Amino acid sequence: MSALAAAVAAAVPGARSSAGFGPVTVDVPRERWVEALGAAHAAGATFFDLLTAYDDGPTGVAVVAHLATPDLRDHLLLRTPVPAGDPALPTATGVYRGAAWHERETHEMFGVDFPGNDRLDPLLLPVGFGAGPLRKDFVLAARAARPWPGEKDPADSGGRVRRRNLPPGVPVDWPEATP
Repeated sequence: MSALAAAVAAAVPGARSSAGFGPVTVDVPRERWVEALGAAHAAGATFFDLLTAYDDGPTGVAVVAHLATPDLRDHLLLRTPVPAGDPALPTATGVYRGAAWHERETHEMFGVDFPGNDRLDPLLLPVGFGAGPLRKDFVLAARAARPWPGEKDPADSGGRVRRRNLPPGVPVDWPEATP
């Protein structure tokens, strides 16, 4: 275990570290997120590399921050779950000012709100687009509006009409999915 991971695990109640490929990952409870960031910073992780999220299925998303020492000899991933019913996590900008930009992108792409960060303006998507285009339950409108490219031509079916296949990611009850 790295020295950073050991320091965070010792300072934050409920923190669990696990080693795998790459840096050590420290899982912390959501209510201890800022405390864990502060413990990592106090232990020497003053280099903030990134903050992002990934969809963890129906339970919600997991927010991940990569932190390192300035000489890059010790680094860790700090991860916390954010439930789907309450997608909010306190802002990391009080500990790492550079997290503001990453929180904007995570808010826009995964729908996670960061109370305390008042600059969550859209970066890439138009205003009013909605949140979460990188979530697994997000319906891709382009796939619902156009036929799937691998679909067989109905004229080659010999008069039989077969049920239209829906593209991946389009729910069966989607309004434009009915033939």
